[in-house]
Amino acid sequence: MLTPKERLKTVLSGKKADRTPCICPGGMMNMITEELMKTVQIYLPQAHTDARMMAGLAKAVYEQGCFENYGVPFCMTIEAEELGAGVDMGSSAYEPHVTEYVIGTVSDWEKLPKLDVTKGRAKVVLDALGILKEEGDAVPIVGNLTGPVSTASSVMEPVVFYKELRKKNADAHAFMQFVTDQLIRFGQAQIEAGADVIAISDPSATGEILGPKYFREFTVRYVNQIVDAMKEAGAQTIVHICGHMNPVYKEVDEIHSDALSFDSVVPMKEAREELKGRTLMGNVSTYTLEFGDPDKVETLAKNCVKNGSDIIAPACGLGMRSPLVNIRAILQAVREEENHA
Repeated sequence: MLTPKERLKTVLSGKKADRTPCICPGGMMNMITEELMKTVQIYLPQAHTDARMMAGLAKAVYEQGCFENYGVPFCMTIEAEELGAGVDMGSSAYEPHVTEYVIGTVSDWEKLPKLDVTKGRAKVVLDALGILKEEGDAVPIVGNLTGPVSTASSVMEPVVFYKELRKKNADAHAFMQFVTDQLIRFGQAQIEAGADVIAISDPSATGEILGPKYFREFTVRYVNQIVDAMKEAGAQTIVHICGHMNPVYKEVDEIHSDALSFDSVVPMKEAREELKGRTLMGNVSTYTLEFGDPDKVETLAKNCVKNGSDIIAPACGLGMRSPLVNIRAILQAVREEENHA
């Protein structure tokens, strides 16, 4: 039987494993819930700024039988904060969010500071990865990056940002290149600290918002720079894009990542049909995980496998009130598949 790390590595390499891996990467796809925090007596928001607590919560996800990986951090605001944005650190009931933008136009991108991995919450993440690395080699460690479009639209007003992709195209590209370079630096530092896999989530970069032309120009182009740099640094990669894929399947297939992850609006059967030969991840409904029952969750997970998902994962970040009994049902479903093999 493969270890969780061997299993995930095998599937991300495009090969068959003993069974489907079951993970929740972290980052946008946060897996910390109120019940988990109470169980291990480690709480957010404190764990956002304390490396030992962050590592402790990430370990708890695995040790409490929820998912087969460690993943940090637990939000999508670190990159924006390190680039100067104001951030509310949230509570035990809701995640951190940006409260103050840094620039008013893409043309002002040169006013942004560079992301410094030696301080702030970026360093907390790296220290947490180092602690998790010391735990041994059986469990895959997933580091996380907020995608380039989502980061860019977190340091300035998103509506203005999207308009200026067209109106100030050259400046928009200069801004996106700067943001991408910062993300690459942070991702490389995460790999150096111990991450085996880098998951890049870019929920603001959907084909529905950008349309095929700008999706290729601003999402595919800059995400691929990050993916290629992460591969060069020795990590495997997962890219998560939100929203319907119908308008952009052709463009999505140009993303170089080892796996593609989608939210629950994308039928896995359709994704499998459109993306033949790609490793797909997802996409158990987080609504059902929070408000359904274990039997329903198990059924959804098994259907995901049947319809073509190579890695089972929640479709998005878990609601903080999701009961552990429901979350554990996903892993239960893939373990049953192993027993019947």
